[in-house]
Amino acid sequence: MSTSSPKVTTEQEPPRVIGPDGKLLTLDDLPPPETKRWVARRKAEVVAAVRAQLLTLEEACKRYNLSTEEFVGWEAAIDKHGLGGLRVTRIQDFR
Repeated sequence: MSTSSPKVTTEQEPPRVIGPDGKLLTLDDLPPPETKRWVARRKAEVVAAVRAQLLTLEEACKRYNLSTEEFVGWEAAIDKHGLGGLRVTRIQDFR
């Protein structure tokens, strides 16, 4: 009878992040760093990634050339109004 010991790895598994569309997100699934057109879904993906610690707030701001205030505004809009709160055309409706 052979007993095998479980594999021990020192690498930590990357966090599992579910995006706004319900699909699993990885760093490769996030919007590209050169993104200029920020639709609600892309904003929500970045917020979900930061909240799940896929990347830090600082990394997200640097990667996407965002200010901390802009990112925090995205978070607040999601918390208060859901995905619809991120739509630029709906901003006046939610103020």
